[in-house]
Amino acid sequence: MTAAPRTCAPLFALAITSLCAGATEIPVATPADIARACDRAKPGDALVMAEGVWRDADIVFRGRAEAGMPITLRAQTPGKTILSGRSRLRIAGEHLVVSGLLFRDGWPNDSAIEFRADSKAMASNCRLTGCAIADYSPPTDDAAAKGSKWVSLYGLSNRVDHCYFTGKKDLGTTLVVWVGDLPNGHRIDHNHFGPRPPLGRNGGETIRVGTSEVSMSESATLVEENYFDGCDGEIEVISNKSCGNTYRHNTFVACTGTLTLRHGNRCSVEGNWFFGNGKRESGGIRIIGEDHRISNNYLVGLEGDGARSAISFQMGLPDSPLHGYFQVKRAAVAFNTIIDSKSPLAIGVANGDSSNLLAPVDCEIANNLIVCRQGRPPIALMDPRSQIRWAGNLVAVAPEGTRLPDGVRHADLPMRGPADGVSRPAADGPARAAATTDAPWVTDDIDGQRRNGPRDVGCDQTSDAPALHRPLAPKDVGPDWMKRD
Repeated sequence: MTAAPRTCAPLFALAITSLCAGATEIPVATPADIARACDRAKPGDALVMAEGVWRDADIVFRGRAEAGMPITLRAQTPGKTILSGRSRLRIAGEHLVVSGLLFRDGWPNDSAIEFRADSKAMASNCRLTGCAIADYSPPTDDAAAKGSKWVSLYGLSNRVDHCYFTGKKDLGTTLVVWVGDLPNGHRIDHNHFGPRPPLGRNGGETIRVGTSEVSMSESATLVEENYFDGCDGEIEVISNKSCGNTYRHNTFVACTGTLTLRHGNRCSVEGNWFFGNGKRESGGIRIIGEDHRISNNYLVGLEGDGARSAISFQMGLPDSPLHGYFQVKRAAVAFNTIIDSKSPLAIGVANGDSSNLLAPVDCEIANNLIVCRQGRPPIALMDPRSQIRWAGNLVAVAPEGTRLPDGVRHADLPMRGPADGVSRPAADGPARAAATTDAPWVTDDIDGQRRNGPRDVGCDQTSDAPALHRPLAPKDVGPDWMKRD
């Protein structure tokens, strides 16, 4: 039986406080209160959860509301309604919002938060905002050998934003998108993904979008404006396993892994910042599959090589099964900046005998700017069968005698900054107006400034326009009630 919160007032039942425009506040103190309130809540109403510890609470939040008039389940005081023990929350219906909850001091049996009540009752146009899950993991592997997920996204057009997730130690993805028969159109934005220790095996992703079995299905998930700090669970900080997803304007700081396009096709990775901070095995972007576009990314101080290089192209398996490695085809890597990284570009990374694998084909690497680490080559061409069109790339500080492909040339690249943590080419340097291919799909730079007229090489376009995007800090993301410096 679920216990009532220790610090709550006597049972509120369904006492109702009137709000403006006919909406009501419904105080609730137990999961049973929530179930009863859901039966009578109307668009615009709010279920207000009592302060205190809700231990082993099994909450199902159901309802159908309207765009602009959601039904809300929220903490009476954000951060002071604490879900502990084996607590879980399930959201099912339309236009529902959950906010201000904190999960800690326990671990889930499966998922802490699911956007469904069961396999037949999904969530659509629902939102999880301003919540936190902290150290909600078992004390030992034996306590939950099968692992768990913290957030499982089902249904269509749902959003997870301004949340904080940190300290997941057991097997299982922190936040997973389950892909169905239709493009789901979920949005994951402005969240702080805090440190996750190394798991020591697969299954420690911070975000996974899809699974191998559905990896050829369209997901159309948007992951933007999130902050990833010390996410070291495994090599795949983000694991893409579906088609048509966009990863943009995210900031990665000292993560020993990569944004990995593991399965699926036609994904976009644009305008992200990767700061390795010299951390061992910190990585960037890993490419597998077909028709991906990688543009306007800034990658600096990364210590990984091979599959953890700043940008890497994987070798493929002939007739690959869904769980295998599909050949890289028609990848476009354009207008990126890579600085002071151990391995800027690795092409043809193999997991086994490369003679039995398929090299990348029909790919383009254009208008990228690379400032090499002293003594390190800019390109590791691991398989000479790779078919790459090179155009307009500039490289500085390459070792003496380095032979570069046509379409890659040495240049003295004076840099300015980093006043905002980002080094940028001098306005009068050789990167100015030096792009040699159009790449018409790249219309802005990493700051969101238009690339009007002749285009500069690298992720930054010389412009006097205001910057719309910048590297994120903890204060820019997560719940308002727990802002961090």
